[in-house]
Amino acid sequence: MESRILLLGPVRAGKTTAIRAISDIDTVDTEVRPSDEVALLKATTTVAMDLGVVRLDERDRIVLYGAPGQERFDFMWEILLEQCEGVLLLIDDTAHDPVADLAHYHALLMRPGQKRRPWMVGVTHFDGRSDHDLARYDTVLRPARAACGCLSCSPPVQALDARDSDEVRALLIGLAAMLEVQQRFRNRPCLA
Repeated sequence: MESRILLLGPVRAGKTTAIRAISDIDTVDTEVRPSDEVALLKATTTVAMDLGVVRLDERDRIVLYGAPGQERFDFMWEILLEQCEGVLLLIDDTAHDPVADLAHYHALLMRPGQKRRPWMVGVTHFDGRSDHDLARYDTVLRPARAACGCLSCSPPVQALDARDSDEVRALLIGLAAMLEVQQRFRNRPCLA
């Protein structure tokens, strides 16, 4: 079975890093030197997409797509979302307002007319703080969880070191399991 998962999130969340850390093939990327304020944050940025593949076993694999983080490339988000069954949303915990970043992407994934798909949140740049700090992200997710509770409305939130292939793999395997559950129970409606 092949699953297609989109890594989505703001600039510097670790999308390219995560794909490079875990891909079983040489990654395809579109990294360039930024010509705007992103240059203050990092030396290169994705302008179209990243691509990698993770082989889970001899018959199962995950194709990973990494979306650009800059808002001006949001048209790519729509193109890539159409191709993917699941989303791993990466949020940089050290950003100016990471909870607002989550709210922004949550609104994108939950807007009316958007295909519902399982997704998870990986909070990066967590720097060893205890997991109770993850609770602040629940303020964004709680209303949708209360309204429905399906896999599309109730994403788990997990701290993630995007450089650590074992951590990235664990989240991807969890998301692949969510995709399998959704496939088996696809007739269950999303109530949101």
